[in-house]
Amino acid sequence: MPSSTSEYVLAINVGTTSARAALFAKDARLAHSRQYFFEQKYPNPGWCEQDPYDILQSTIRSINEVSELIAPYGSITAVGITNQRETVIAWDKVTGKPLYNAIVWLDLRTYDTVKALTMDGSKDRFRPITGLPISTYFTALKIRWLLDNVDDVSDAVKEERCLFGTVDSWLTYNLTGGPDNGGIHVTDVTNASRYMLMDLKTLQWSEEVCQALNIPLETLPKIVPSSGYIGTISSALHPAICSVPITAILGDQQSALVGHGCIQEGQGKMTLGKGCFMLVNTGQHIVPSSFGILTTVAFQRSGGDVYYALEGSIANTGRAVQWLCEKLQLIDTPDEVEKLALTVPNTGGVTFVPAFTGLFAPYWRPDARAVITGMTLGTTKAHICRAVLEAVALQVLDVVEAMEKHIGHPLEMFYVDGGMTKNDLFLQMQADTLVKELYPANLFEFTSFGVAYAAGLAVEFWDNVPLQSLILNLGGHRKVEPHPEALTQRKAVRRRWNDALQRSLNLEEHCPLPDNDKARML
Repeated sequence: MPSSTSEYVLAINVGTTSARAALFAKDARLAHSRQYFFEQKYPNPGWCEQDPYDILQSTIRSINEVSELIAPYGSITAVGITNQRETVIAWDKVTGKPLYNAIVWLDLRTYDTVKALTMDGSKDRFRPITGLPISTYFTALKIRWLLDNVDDVSDAVKEERCLFGTVDSWLTYNLTGGPDNGGIHVTDVTNASRYMLMDLKTLQWSEEVCQALNIPLETLPKIVPSSGYIGTISSALHPAICSVPITAILGDQQSALVGHGCIQEGQGKMTLGKGCFMLVNTGQHIVPSSFGILTTVAFQRSGGDVYYALEGSIANTGRAVQWLCEKLQLIDTPDEVEKLALTVPNTGGVTFVPAFTGLFAPYWRPDARAVITGMTLGTTKAHICRAVLEAVALQVLDVVEAMEKHIGHPLEMFYVDGGMTKNDLFLQMQADTLVKELYPANLFEFTSFGVAYAAGLAVEFWDNVPLQSLILNLGGHRKVEPHPEALTQRKAVRRRWNDALQRSLNLEEHCPLPDNDKARML
């Protein structure tokens, strides 16, 4: 039931597969939410695209429906937007129409560009400026691919009609009026920090990196703080949301960091969804990254200090469970993986490396491909299911250990959220693998709440209520402790894992990506 208060903050959360609108009351309790999914397109091996209009229409539909629900008794005070990061969209600022499909963050089509830029072994040539290695993951090389392969994009750039942006930019542009009513072209510091184009010190686009990659500065969005006045919702939407200010934008992982209350140095969270993303707040310090870990922006309030973070990203976690269901058809639904894995005490020696789109942190090996090792005639689908869960836990362990090398001391615990936290067996396996306490969220709205909290701060919505009190109202966290014998058991599993990792490398030549021929147009 909605709170008795008449004021609400709207969080717009557009992830990799769906758009969600959620209304939070002054006590942080969820009043209403709506969610709509959009299609993933896989036109070639290693490619992943989305229709920008599908993203926009799913978002508008969810916004309008929750606005209709709240209109009889309440008002919306502020809007925050959180989004899948690195995914890029190019559109025409005259017509407002997309020039190509959105290229999704996990897309691998820029692999050849990465190889060309790193022929001398310098994958870290931009890291001192941007905090990021040269990788297919980040937005810059996706922009470069569009410029090189899509005539509509290159023509629009020549005619000064082209705008590039991540999903937050595309949504903000359209929600604030689009081409006919003064839509604004912006992104916040957290999303900008994922382009591989932003200077972490100045929080502006780096002319040096843009010139090196031949990306026109004028096509990029203006960079703004994460929390503060950004723009106003257009009159084209439901009357209950019209003229409401947008006062926050956060990349989805940074939004989850804020949502868990990790606003102090040393606090960390991991989100275990289709991929896994771990962030540790490093305060106002830019911690130089190596060991396969990234330096990124955590958040910034308008007029306030910028906070930074270390991040480790894993491409395929829950997506590996989805693969068991949809491709191998070993299970009917992803929820069945836990039930089946519980029927065996271990993996029976089976090890799985889910490198379907290469390996992200801490390895950064786009040449890797998925492998399963150690199968015998006694191997069952239950062993494979358990091996998939074990693989996720082991990838997380590798990232956490790399983070600990950076900060110089062990991390005692992590807050956890995401779809995989519904799986109690996996959570116990993860706690045992890390030999750390985990604090999973009791509800699944922490990413949305993070940007709602940032939006509310900008308009003094929360009436000075402490963040931790709001988190408790939202549902708080429970605790998962590792078993006493966890560390001893981990050693043998780790040997199997490291062997399988090596076997997954240098397989790109056997599973090649398509040549960068002229792209299929919308």
